[in-house]
Amino acid sequence: MNLFVLRHASAGVRRSNPLLDVKRPLDKDGKRHCLLLAHTLNALNIQFDLVVSSPLKRSIQTASLVGTETGYESKILISKALAPEATYREFQRLLSDCRNYENLLVVGHNPNLPQFLGSLLVPPSATTLPQIRMRKGSLARLSYMRAPATMQWLLDARTVRALYTTSTKSSRRKISRK
Repeated sequence: MNLFVLRHASAGVRRSNPLLDVKRPLDKDGKRHCLLLAHTLNALNIQFDLVVSSPLKRSIQTASLVGTETGYESKILISKALAPEATYREFQRLLSDCRNYENLLVVGHNPNLPQFLGSLLVPPSATTLPQIRMRKGSLARLSYMRAPATMQWLLDARTVRALYTTSTKSSRRKISRK
């Protein structure tokens, strides 16, 4: 299975009231980043067989924007295994349920997504987990057949922006008009 792990895009400032924070939507930059990421994934010919999102609004929006722009037409599966308070055991159960899909995109939150990634990358007998930094909008690709997984790549928002900018520049040479 190719497992794509995406941290939701920018959603502005965290709300102090947890009930309001659950409904916090993506901001303008977050929506723009989702479109840039989708264009980058399209350039890499990556399409998803299943998209799973945390139940929080910002994750659902991220999954929807990226999924739609990459040609995903099925319903997005909502799972509490990707919520901020989810445990690694719940995440493992989700992966087990989705094992028949070739390209799986999961969208969730910090701090549990980097911890889940670290746990997938080490053998079960390991005592320490690698530290993985996932900024908002970061996407990791893992090859996950059996434990431990192999990380193929990790793109953060800055890299996606740079890739998109360099790939869309005009091919015409700049000439001086003196």
